Amino acid sequence: MVWRIFEGTRWTRCGHFQRHLVIAIVDCNTTHCERSVYHPRGCRAPTCARNYGPEIQRDVDSVDEYCWACRAAEERAARGSSLR
Repeated sequence: MVWRIFEGTRWTRCGHFQRHLVIAIVDCNTTHCERSVYHPRGCRAPTCARNYGPEIQRDVDSVDEYCWACRAAEERAARGSSLR
């Protein structure tokens, strides 16, 4: 499988990663992966890998807080418990 290397921000309190950009795509060099440059054109074999492999995350900075999604979920939960 072909992998993508992302750079981004790591939110240290929740551990989530916020992608900023893809800095590289690493080719697996196999003919059985549709994303590889070595995959034959016109191949329709159902056994060929179609998706990217697990992403590689490079932290360019870290923030000692919860990410935006976690903060929003926490606020929704707090509002929901105060309504009861």
